[in-house]
Amino acid sequence: MRPKPLLVIAAGGTGGHMFPAQALAEVMLRKGWRVRLTTDARGARYTGGFPHTVEIDEVSSATFARGGLVAKLAVPFRILGGVLSTVFKFRKDRPEVVVGFGGYPSIPAMGAAWLMKLPRMIHEQNGVLGRVNEKFASRVDVIACGTWPTALPEGVQGVHTGNPVRGMVLERAGAGYITPGDYPMSILVIGGSQGARILSDTVPGAIAALPEGMARNIRVSHQARDEDFDRVTRFYAEAGIAADVQPFFTDIPTRMSEAQLVISRAGASSVADISVIGRPSILIPYAAATADHQSANARGLVEAGASIMIPESMLSVDSLKEQITTILANPDGASQMARAALSVGKPEATEELVALVEMLASKEE
Repeated sequence: MRPKPLLVIAAGGTGGHMFPAQALAEVMLRKGWRVRLTTDARGARYTGGFPHTVEIDEVSSATFARGGLVAKLAVPFRILGGVLSTVFKFRKDRPEVVVGFGGYPSIPAMGAAWLMKLPRMIHEQNGVLGRVNEKFASRVDVIACGTWPTALPEGVQGVHTGNPVRGMVLERAGAGYITPGDYPMSILVIGGSQGARILSDTVPGAIAALPEGMARNIRVSHQARDEDFDRVTRFYAEAGIAADVQPFFTDIPTRMSEAQLVISRAGASSVADISVIGRPSILIPYAAATADHQSANARGLVEAGASIMIPESMLSVDSLKEQITTILANPDGASQMARAALSVGKPEATEELVALVEMLASKEE
């Protein structure tokens, strides 16, 4: 009896890497594949949502971004050790395909796949290649791009698959949009998995400054860091704004589907959720993001007319109040923004990734 084919998924330890990796793992398991996730100790902490049948392999890797001089000098040796160890594992249990989702922990598996000439591809969530994916861009068979267009090295071609979203998001895909009006309206404020201080600094004041007739209808779901929780909660209460402030929402897809407006950072996962569910948004890209990739992430929604982008340097209570007012005071325009968001969504992203994996596997046979 022929053994089940093995897919190795390599990913760094952040939600941006892990969400699409998890989505691919779930479908490949249903298709009868074995799936092994390779990551480091930090990444292993994010694996609770993966199916229990996914093998978790902690590997030795390192980053130049942390630690002192001695730690940085040791990085190449730790990476090499991780690659050689992975080559040994691959020789004992050869993968049909290796897929990297970025981050330093993906280096050992991608390096081993390159040395052994195994079918391999990378998936880049953002509109600019991360450091590790950039290094492997010319050394893989396929580059799957979550954001389009993605800036790629000269001579390198990409395939626009979109960013896979969680099942909870797909269940709300294209949910009916209730336009703004003189009745209760919801605003969802999210800033990545840990919230965003700049949103806590500006959003409450902007909402409190809205025209009185509009402000009294607003209900806010605001994701704020622990250290910002008390002051944000107190501000909304003193301003008479109904607000649910939490450090982390487990039901973001539900809250997003019920919202008239989303105010968010422009992380790849957030942008994907907004486009698949289809909601007007105001995006404030994280200014310190590598190569300003969050601005690149936002571009598709902005150019489609689905979102207003405010650079951090131009964000203030007044500028944000003006844009919120523009959207909520214009029901037809808000409805058009919701439709425009859906026009750039890729709810089929996971299936497109699966098709690429199966294509690479067929070439190996």
